[in-house]
Amino acid sequence: SYQFVTVGVQKARLAHLIYAWLTPFTDIHSAKEMTGGSSDAEFVRINQFYMETSQNMAKYQGLKTAGKKIELNYLGVYVLTVTDNSTFKGILNIADTVTAVNDKTFESSKEMVEYVNSQNLGDKVKVTYEEDGQIKSAEGKIITLENGKNGIGIGLIDRTEVTSDVPIQFSTAGIGGPSAGLMFSLSIYTQIAEPTLRNGRIVAGTGSIDRDGNVGDIGGIDKKVVAASKKGATVFFAPNNPVNEETKKANPYAKNNYDTALEAAEMIKTDMKIVPVKTLQDAIDYL
Repeated sequence: SYQFVTVGVQKARLAHLIYAWLTPFTDIHSAKEMTGGSSDAEFVRINQFYMETSQNMAKYQGLKTAGKKIELNYLGVYVLTVTDNSTFKGILNIADTVTAVNDKTFESSKEMVEYVNSQNLGDKVKVTYEEDGQIKSAEGKIITLENGKNGIGIGLIDRTEVTSDVPIQFSTAGIGGPSAGLMFSLSIYTQIAEPTLRNGRIVAGTGSIDRDGNVGDIGGIDKKVVAASKKGATVFFAPNNPVNEETKKANPYAKNNYDTALEAAEMIKTDMKIVPVKTLQDAIDYL
């Protein structure tokens, strides 16, 4: 089988705190660290958006890699958060879709972010967005973001739509987030192109997937290694990207996903093979 892995999160009571202090691979975070200041309902909704995008990217990558026809259309970006210092605070809300900036449309959120970053601090900026099915626009200003770059102060994720003749269903009730993208893609590809690729193995893994097949970093990989090992997986795919500069500045000893996974595997003395991947093709080639 292929297995995707997920981390459980719950509000901590005193008993949870004691359990976490006594138990390895259990972390305590403040509510703000975990949700970014969103309400519980907003946090669930945000993770559903991540899951939706993850599934669309997986369909696109899995089918494309298997040689099947599929179209992926970029509809804009979902608004996930709005910073307190944003001039769009109180105008843009979670679940709105930004479709254009200064009447310019884009082919990806990366393009949109690069365009907004290139504007000057204090410049007026017009944002076109969809809210509850209505197209609206609003004007604000370019501000300095926490990372020092220029922007409008929103957290975002691609809103996409895929079209294919191949019917695909996902069983993910109660689970959100982007981190199953790699395993979704691998499962779709295998079922269509190489049904024997698993070869009797229990294969687990984690990592988001983008439209180019790159595997992105995720959180909680140490816990995921422990869970996969307990379930009898013999292979575990881990994203192997360099630690970004911002994280390095905050913590010079920060490890990437792969190194963190290796460390967890050594701690629990598992025979499960931790396999570094940067792309979907890396995982296919290994198997």
